[in-house]
Amino acid sequence: MTDFGDFGNIDMDRLLHSVDEQLNKSDELQKGMTALVGRGEDEAHLVLVEYAQEGMRTLEIRPKAMRLSAAELSERIRAAFQEATADLQRQAEELMTELFGASGNPMRLMENPEQALRGVRQAEASYERAFEDVMGELDRIRRDLDL
Repeated sequence: MTDFGDFGNIDMDRLLHSVDEQLNKSDELQKGMTALVGRGEDEAHLVLVEYAQEGMRTLEIRPKAMRLSAAELSERIRAAFQEATADLQRQAEELMTELFGASGNPMRLMENPEQALRGVRQAEASYERAFEDVMGELDRIRRDLDL
């Protein structure tokens, strides 16, 4: 019998369960993301911004804000917008950590893209080695069967 190394010891039921679990978490993430709304407001409560997955939902400018200069109003809108997007980002990270755990949070890849790229390169090298091993074994079998 041919030795398949670690591949011969794979628990297929566990692997399929793990894949199902990840797909379910991805579905939950997608549903959860649609419910998230980031909020931002200036310190005087004159400007309110709500920002969600689809973009800005709400820009509320209270009547008192109309007394501000255009530059000051613009600055307050920009600050409220930044606060709302940061709030949405924080909520998304919390949701991902809740679903995938702190170490499995996909947002962690953004923190250190070089490390993530190293991991991808290592996985690619492992895949290439496994592919070469499989192809070599298939070639050996073909020769043994005289095909």
